[in-house]
Amino acid sequence: MATLQNFIDGDFVDASGTGALDVVDPRTEQVVATSPISDASDVDRAMAAAAAAFPGWKAATPSARQKALLALADAIEGASDRLVEAQVRNTGQVASFVATEEVAVGADQMRFFAGAARDPRGLTSGEFAEGLTSQVRREPIGVVAQVTPWNYPLMMALWKIGPALAAGNTIVLKPSDTTPESTLVLAELTRGILPDGVFNVVLGDASTGTLLTEHPVPGLVAITGSVRAGRAVATSGAAGLKRVHLELGGKAPVVVFPDVDIEASAQAICEAGFFNAGQDCTAATRVIVHRSIHDEFVDALVKAAESTVTGPNDEAFYGPLNNARHFAAVTKAVEGLPEHATIRTGGFRVGDTGFYFAPTIIADVKQDDDIVQNETFGPVLTVQAFDTDDEALELANGVRYALASSVWTENHRVAQRFARDLDFGCVWINTHIPLVAEMPHGGFKESGYGKDLSAYSIDDYTRIKHVMSAH
Repeated sequence: MATLQNFIDGDFVDASGTGALDVVDPRTEQVVATSPISDASDVDRAMAAAAAAFPGWKAATPSARQKALLALADAIEGASDRLVEAQVRNTGQVASFVATEEVAVGADQMRFFAGAARDPRGLTSGEFAEGLTSQVRREPIGVVAQVTPWNYPLMMALWKIGPALAAGNTIVLKPSDTTPESTLVLAELTRGILPDGVFNVVLGDASTGTLLTEHPVPGLVAITGSVRAGRAVATSGAAGLKRVHLELGGKAPVVVFPDVDIEASAQAICEAGFFNAGQDCTAATRVIVHRSIHDEFVDALVKAAESTVTGPNDEAFYGPLNNARHFAAVTKAVEGLPEHATIRTGGFRVGDTGFYFAPTIIADVKQDDDIVQNETFGPVLTVQAFDTDDEALELANGVRYALASSVWTENHRVAQRFARDLDFGCVWINTHIPLVAEMPHGGFKESGYGKDLSAYSIDDYTRIKHVMSAH
């Protein structure tokens, strides 16, 4: 069983903190590693390393940063087996899924950030007052603190470090306490590619995360996590007037019109809802279907759900929920349904060992039900009926989250209206869940603010300076 270490200033080092955490494989419920709870001295050490490395990394030319990120992308691809093994041990995800959807896609995303490093955006210099020339400089912020979640440990780390490094920042990152190992493999891959101190990893629990966000050194704190965690980061960052980048929860609506192919659409929506065991803030969770096809569509969803495999076997579409506490929360949410709601399929544990939860379809829910309003973060879809376009929009927008959504129709007019009026950071039409490096990812309302992916994410990791010179 491994005893994990922090990665600071280019080396793996023991933490000073005396606390420790067990890292559990959710497939077997067995402890596979021990991870330290880093204390204030560990965070100070990492911040000092990042601060010392910042002047050199800031001064590096865009082409030099691009070269480093391209080399890191190659290293990620070359270490695919190691990354997959480390991550699956902590997440229980299907290994082929991690290889294709996180390692391969993550390397591609890193190559995008490498290219974007050489294309900074800003206003052209010019004369806007007589006798004076103005220019706008886009500069790195400095040291940034980053906190990543357990649902996609490697990919979320790459989404965070890619734009931050491309912009010229240095980093102190804390991975989730339940899934630290793939991030440590990533840290090892940076050796010889990034200068020492540019990328640092400290391990720990929520208390360690608070030490990061409250530390005086970082100029920005970025987190992907729950609304509760986002509020805590925003509150602690406010004391130092830090910039905060929040990518939080979701409760994505899927609005289905009667002109769709019912069976094909139901299958695609189930895949988007059960992807990664539903542990995805963009997952399809609330199916809002026209009343004229409601019953037939529910039947199609049930059929698709019952053909979806989970459990400890090679044919599984998704693996277990990440940890015992989360498994208990998903179970409680489903078992606590009001009397009017109907579990059409699923709603139970699969097997006796591991945190596996069956694909679940729940019909007859109402808009104010907890299962509709609050993020379940599991393989659970609810179904509601609508009669008019206005009613569909009211149901879709009537939650506190605003990250992702989709509309399913062959009617161009309807699709365009819903693309405009769905109050979410992403609207998919006749699909749900694909992401590309070139397009921004982020939401509104309690789903947070700030963008991952795309050139917009690099903007978030920069500051703007106006320079004016007299002729």
